[in-house]
Amino acid sequence: MATNATVKSGAGGTSKKPVLVVLQLSGGNDFMNTVIPYGDPLYYDYRRTVGVAEKDVLKIDSRYGMHPSMASVKKLYDQGKVATIAGIGYPVPDRSHFRSMDIWHTAQPAKVVEEGWLGKMVRELDPKKENVCTGVSFGMGLPRAMHLQGTPAVSVSQLERYGLLTSLPGEKQRRALTAFTCMYMPEEVGEADVVLEHIGQTGMDALAAVDTLTAAPKNYSSTVEYATDQLSQSMKAIAQVHLADLGTRIFYAQIGGFDTHGAQIGTHSSLWQNVGRAVTDFFDDLHQHNTGEEIVMLVFTEFGRRVRDNGNGTDHGSGGGAFVVGDRVKGGMYAEYPSLAADKLLSGDLQFNNDFRSVYSTIVEDWFGVQPEPIVNGRFEKFPGMLRPPGR
Repeated sequence: MATNATVKSGAGGTSKKPVLVVLQLSGGNDFMNTVIPYGDPLYYDYRRTVGVAEKDVLKIDSRYGMHPSMASVKKLYDQGKVATIAGIGYPVPDRSHFRSMDIWHTAQPAKVVEEGWLGKMVRELDPKKENVCTGVSFGMGLPRAMHLQGTPAVSVSQLERYGLLTSLPGEKQRRALTAFTCMYMPEEVGEADVVLEHIGQTGMDALAAVDTLTAAPKNYSSTVEYATDQLSQSMKAIAQVHLADLGTRIFYAQIGGFDTHGAQIGTHSSLWQNVGRAVTDFFDDLHQHNTGEEIVMLVFTEFGRRVRDNGNGTDHGSGGGAFVVGDRVKGGMYAEYPSLAADKLLSGDLQFNNDFRSVYSTIVEDWFGVQPEPIVNGRFEKFPGMLRPPGR
């Protein structure tokens, strides 16, 4: 069962329940150039083209440091608010974007399933389905991680498409959208049946969420000036919904472009400037409203990149990394960084040292107070002390 623990926050000292923001870096972020093992000479042997010069690395210690475009993330790290998990993955890594992301979304590497781990969390946090906005994703379509049959979760890109019809293909989706707008017109009954068959209660929940969510910005005020890019605007929207006190417990956002087979130097730098700016603005916004202790953020990607660059970028690999960010995070480097020694690699890739479901389990149990086994499909060792539980 979910915990009733709360965190104290807000100008009036009101109690809030813990909230999770998940930020997906789509395409396979190059962790070796994100948290850089600059102290290992092998790094520069492997990264002859895209390697980051030692003088440019934002040093964490004598061995590791962050990419120079991550200055804002490094500032949060220096404040003790960023936990870095190196060598994260799962047994028998899959280098397909689609399958690997599906594994992360469902917490199930062994077989294909439909239930998302966050969908199961929404069900656990709101078992009576009392709030259609318990889980909200900002972006195109509902991520598999938030899908669970019969459990409401809302996808926000445009108002008329909140959480609706995201799994219908092409022409069928267009017909359904047209029919939906005319659902109550008698001449459209035939097409309306197509819609009703698909959306059922989920569609009704999404419709209810439209009015609720569109009201969120009305009372929002902040001096933080978010950038105009999609991720920054998603983070601003998350702040607006959270500050509107709509009871949302799980938020989801994503940014693409991390599949850096070519032109990696400029692309990777630009992406992390974008991510760092959006994340920093978001937490600055929370602090301005005295709500910083209510939220932790998980930043993940589907896999890492090959150890050796390809002359212009890096190809699909394994043994990536993740971050957990927030005021209630005990920051630092968690887990051993995978060895770069040739005899320690997995077919030219970094080995994974830590199952990604260990991070999930830590968040599920230590932040939300929920038993993790049903959510992550098994028992996995947690990272003790990474999160300060709510109310402590």
